[in-house]
Formats: sequence, C-alpha cells, structure tokens
Amino acid sequence: MGVLRCSRGDCENVMCDRVSHNYGYICNECFEELIQWILQGNQDIQDFMGSLKSKNTLFTETRIRKLLEKEFPIR
Repeated sequence: MGVLRCSRGDCENVMCDRVSHNYGYICNECFEELIQWILQGNQDIQDFMGSLKSKNTLFTETRIRKLLEKEFPIR
C-alpha cells in the first residue's frame, strides 16, 4: 500500500484505510469528526471534506467512555 493522503482540507494524515469514489481518502481522525459533524445536523459531506481539520482533540466513543468511567467509577 502506498501513501494515501487524507483528502480533507488541510489534513496531513497519510495511510488512510477509507476511500470514497466521490470524496477521496479519509483518515480515521477525520472520519470520527465527520460522524460528529453529521450528528450535529450537517448533511453535506462535500462541505466537510473542504473544511479545515479541527485543532481540538477528537473524542471517540472509547475516549468518552474512559473519561466518564474515571468520573463515575463503579463502587
């Protein structure tokens, strides 16, 4: 497998596993951000792919779960 650069905005991630015939390659970080973007009510994937990558740390479900398990431990 060659270097497959993420097709989103200014993302510099390479070795992307996901590809769309319409939008190109997408890295896992951008894919997670796309899910959150759609959950917020946005629909246009083209707009997302042209947007700049978030500078905030993305919270995947696993990260959120770990954070909440620390906050609310089982007794």
